[in-house]
Amino acid sequence: MANHGTTFKPANISRRAFLAVSAGAFTARAAAGPVTPRRRIRLFNGSNLDGLYTFLRTTKFEDPKQVFSVRDGLLRISGEEWGGVGTRQDYRDYHLVMEWKWGGATFDPRRDKARDSGILLHATGEDGAYSGLWPESFECQIIEGGCGDFIMVNGKNRPSLTAECRLGPDGQHYWKKGGTPVTRDSGRINWWGRDPEWKDQIGFRGREDVEKPAGQWNRSEVICDAGAITNLVNGVVVNQGTRASRSEGRIMIQSEGAEILIRRLELMPVRGKRQS
Repeated sequence: MANHGTTFKPANISRRAFLAVSAGAFTARAAAGPVTPRRRIRLFNGSNLDGLYTFLRTTKFEDPKQVFSVRDGLLRISGEEWGGVGTRQDYRDYHLVMEWKWGGATFDPRRDKARDSGILLHATGEDGAYSGLWPESFECQIIEGGCGDFIMVNGKNRPSLTAECRLGPDGQHYWKKGGTPVTRDSGRINWWGRDPEWKDQIGFRGREDVEKPAGQWNRSEVICDAGAITNLVNGVVVNQGTRASRSEGRIMIQSEGAEILIRRLELMPVRGKRQS
């Protein structure tokens, strides 16, 4: 694999054949079964994109603008084009840790909008199944003011997730432990402290936000244990879902118009499932 955001190309294979292999590779890998971590797995090694692949709406499995690159030990997602960088391997039952911060660059059509990205979990099927962008998955939202929301990303099927919720003054569902169980197969389940007066504007800060301001490092954690998904931001549990319709798949980080820098991306065993 090449460094600095370029995608893997076997030495003696045509572009058409490469795309066909890339598109079909996940089916063959799924037959071998997903990996359950028994020790730490570094998804990003700090040097290159080994073990990862990239997909963009405009250029598919190629990245001529180097939207995804490695600089000074950081994974940089420029946000200039929309798509994502994902794992080639499927995973299940893991504790994901990602340390990240917003960069300075933003791009149309979200140049003046809230900085936006996200972690896609249990991704399955074709890349670009949703609006030519992402595979079917569950999104742990990373957006200014909404870091911690769950979003159902539809593909061939409609993934569903159940969460205990309260109904906000805006008519939206907000996670609340002990609240009324709500099952969604589209749309969003807000994290508990999302400001009901949220505005899609760059630099937005809600009254309860636990995400740090742009330029400061954040720690997002997601614990996937069978059908349960627990989302933490900077050590605070912000959202929790159960009865997920899928419990395994690829993991992808989105590019959505804002520069985001990642210094740590790894999986650890779920507590109680470590290798003895």
